[in-house]
Amino acid sequence: MYGFSLTLNAPFDAAVEKVTAALQAEGFGILADMDVAATLKKKMDIDRLPYRILGACNPPFANRAIEAEPDIGLLLPCNVVVRQMADGHIHIAIMDPSAVLQMVDKPEIHELAAEVGERLQRVHDSLSAG
Repeated sequence: MYGFSLTLNAPFDAAVEKVTAALQAEGFGILADMDVAATLKKKMDIDRLPYRILGACNPPFANRAIEAEPDIGLLLPCNVVVRQMADGHIHIAIMDPSAVLQMVDKPEIHELAAEVGERLQRVHDSLSAG
């Protein structure tokens, strides 16, 4: 598996705010906020349920990763998908950095992936609990 997920019973925008706050509590900011549904509507006139990809970044971890492997940016940031399902519930999917960063054959990257993964798991757990 390349991520872990949960379902929230909340309005879409409130769910995005909860996810953003949970990420911030673990030291992550949002580098990119891609509104896929709005882009598909604008570019292709396709109606989709709300679907956003949040590119989360923890600057100290990102710096360590770039120092260890300068091209690591190809695998960053840590993406979090927030999407509305047909029943109105909100599905949150958080990437597992260990799954992605295993492609880099460097022990310091594997160690970093484990540290970042622990933080993202805590984000997941805090959202599941609250």
